[in-house]
Amino acid sequence: MNTAEAKLILETALLCASEPLSLNDLKALFAEDVSDVDGVLGTSAIREALDALHADWTDRGIELVELSSGWRFQSKPSMKKYLDRLNPERPPRYSRATLEILAIIAYHQPVTRGDIEEIRGVTVNSQTIRMLEE
Repeated sequence: MNTAEAKLILETALLCASEPLSLNDLKALFAEDVSDVDGVLGTSAIREALDALHADWTDRGIELVELSSGWRFQSKPSMKKYLDRLNPERPPRYSRATLEILAIIAYHQPVTRGDIEEIRGVTVNSQTIRMLEE
């Protein structure tokens, strides 16, 4: 297997992986195919291929980065403002009960769930509490 083919395999694996891949994970891709001492592509050869991939992707909106957990492709920070336009964050819509609870919390802090229930006169929905915690 030549370097270009190894680079292609690494690039494909990194682009398709849902989480960072460690050097051992990347080494496992070449378990029986290529040539180092024990029939496995060596760490140094993998690092060279990763460096070459990094250089290939420098002029694009995606970069190859090494994290503590391994290697992955990610968008460059300079692309964030454009990517944010794909999924604009909408402000949450709160019900009347939720707004009432927020007003009680703001006015009577610190307040417990029991205090809120006593002031409102009804039990507080656990789903509402979870939404407020977020």
